[in-house]
Amino acid sequence: MRTIKILLLLVIVGFLCVIVGASWFTVRHLPMRSDTVTFSIPAGASLRTAAQVIESAGVDLPAWQLELLGRVMGRSAKIKAGSYELESGLTATALLDKLTRGDVLFSELTLVEGKSFRQLRAALNEHPDLSHDTLKLSDQQILKGIGAKEPHPEGLFFPDTYLFGKGSSDLDVLRRAYKAMQPKLAEAWAKRESTIPLKSPYDLLILASIVEKETGLATDRPHIAAVFVNRLRRGMLMQSDPTVIYGLGERFDGNLRKVDLVTDTPWNTYTRVGLPPTPIAAPGIASLMAAAKPPPSDMLYFVARGDGSSEFSASLDEHNAAVAKYQKR
Repeated sequence: MRTIKILLLLVIVGFLCVIVGASWFTVRHLPMRSDTVTFSIPAGASLRTAAQVIESAGVDLPAWQLELLGRVMGRSAKIKAGSYELESGLTATALLDKLTRGDVLFSELTLVEGKSFRQLRAALNEHPDLSHDTLKLSDQQILKGIGAKEPHPEGLFFPDTYLFGKGSSDLDVLRRAYKAMQPKLAEAWAKRESTIPLKSPYDLLILASIVEKETGLATDRPHIAAVFVNRLRRGMLMQSDPTVIYGLGERFDGNLRKVDLVTDTPWNTYTRVGLPPTPIAAPGIASLMAAAKPPPSDMLYFVARGDGSSEFSASLDEHNAAVAKYQKR
């Protein structure tokens, strides 16, 4: 009888030791190799793999212990991929909370209005926090990869600042920017002036991209859109320098010459009537709405004043006088 009591006491003491040990394990501050430790959990990784990555990164927590804690707490299948940063003073349960919340490190990329897709690809390739999955892909392969139906990528990606977890695929950023443009373009098309000579939302995107490249002055955008709409209505050449520059591509050296204006390309609006075949840059929401709802106007010409603004004219004589005043002086 006395033996049974001793065994029972030992069991109770052992059980209490396990409880105390487990409690201490979950609340103690984890020793780390440095004040901050960073690591990345790959997509599809198991808790065991994640625990091994964390231990290798410099957290003094045996992988089997973190894996056991995750299984006991029912979180072994809930960890999220991404880049993480741990600071000293973290407990094992707090670490597990962080992994299951997906409390990852974020970086950002800003897509700027008026930039071309070639410039966008360069910005993606240069970003140190992205996985460069598009590096060896053609433009058409990228479009297929993001589920786009358009044959040409120009103008399809909405200019904005995009946050992403470090190590994210650049293809995911493009997919988000593409999806962000769709409702913006649809909204502008739905609100368009019914008399504008555009046949589709894509036509609107093309015109908005030209407006975006013609000026950075917000107050001038609607008036520039009105000039182009008036010229399209009359079957006049649009004669937009940025479209010519886009058609020149990498041949453009910063100096637009007269020979460039008469050298035909699909984007040369000095040699071809109507809109070019694609956008020439990424338009922002202001340019989309300016192209969709230009103000009533009889203006057919504009010229840069040299201070960022434009001088608008209704006749060729007025325009020639403005050119003489602002560009030939």
